[in-house]
Amino acid sequence: MGRAVARRLDRTFFDSDHEIEARTGARIPVIFEMEGEAGFRDRESQVIAELTQRENIVLATGGGAVLRAENRECLKNHGIVIYLRANPHDLWLRTRKDKNRPLLQTDDPKARLEALYEARDPLYRECADFIIETGRPSVNGLVNMVLMQLELAGVIAKPLQA
Repeated sequence: MGRAVARRLDRTFFDSDHEIEARTGARIPVIFEMEGEAGFRDRESQVIAELTQRENIVLATGGGAVLRAENRECLKNHGIVIYLRANPHDLWLRTRKDKNRPLLQTDDPKARLEALYEARDPLYRECADFIIETGRPSVNGLVNMVLMQLELAGVIAKPLQA
């Protein structure tokens, strides 16, 4: 989704989780196992602080990036924050088979996801310039919604065609 927005805006795309993996040479679950969540969050904060200094990028962050105030401030102060909001059930459908999500590797991952959502949703709302209710549209549909919001905000001059 972020990559498609970046392509339409002719900007460079970064995913903070992928950037962490590239820098460490380790997958996110391995980082969690070796350093714990706090160690991972330290790395995440460093990557977000660095990437938000760049211009003309689209940055996708991991779900827990908003847990730290410093990340919310970096994101809010250095760009437009778009919260792609999905309800816990839709999130569950998207993530239930993904083994690269260490916080969901529990006996009851659905309950864990609901708890994470309850904790994170207000933080996303706090730093978001725009909230887009995702539901289950296509990637192209979501990209068009994002571009429309950016156009209405005067960030882009006109809708860009695919």
